[in-house]
Amino acid sequence: MTFSIATAAIVFALIFPVELPDKTFVATLVLATRYRPLLVWVGVTAAFLVQTVVAVTLGGLLARLPHAPVQIVAALMFALGGVILLRGARNADREEREAEEEFEAKAAAPATGLRAVSTSFLVLFLAEWGDLSQLLTASLAARYHDPVSVGVGAFVALATISALGAALGRTLLRYLKLATIRRIGGSVCLLLAVITLVELARG
Repeated sequence: MTFSIATAAIVFALIFPVELPDKTFVATLVLATRYRPLLVWVGVTAAFLVQTVVAVTLGGLLARLPHAPVQIVAALMFALGGVILLRGARNADREEREAEEEFEAKAAAPATGLRAVSTSFLVLFLAEWGDLSQLLTASLAARYHDPVSVGVGAFVALATISALGAALGRTLLRYLKLATIRRIGGSVCLLLAVITLVELARG
């Protein structure tokens, strides 16, 4: 298996703005107010690692199918992600409050050590299963035919977001509007859908 720093960097740049306005950040923020931030980060990134491996494995299997259908499916996934993010931008603040209430209820009991890690793992693993970033990671793995590089780029992006949520939390939200980040992420997804279709048309 080969590893491309360029591909990993591209995937990082694509996943980061898509996942940052997602409930992942809010969940990590809430968990970090209940448990030690480092323990939260360990549990959350472990959940992301499992989900990323599943996503790139699926993408690798898709890459073995005929090229044209795979590209079409990838373009549709990117387009769907873009529409979801752009439509959700107007409701970002309300959804942030709802997500905070949801995760506060799930992390109500105090915990330390391994229990804090396992609770953080389970909360994020269940919340993010089938999430937009996971679907995009699978699509990128199929598009680039490079599951290792895509997996590394996606995982580092997710781990970075969870680190920001655990370490900075509300301080970061004072300066970043989730609605704006969603619009940026949505635009990136739509652009990627167009690029994929153009490449397909050129053959």
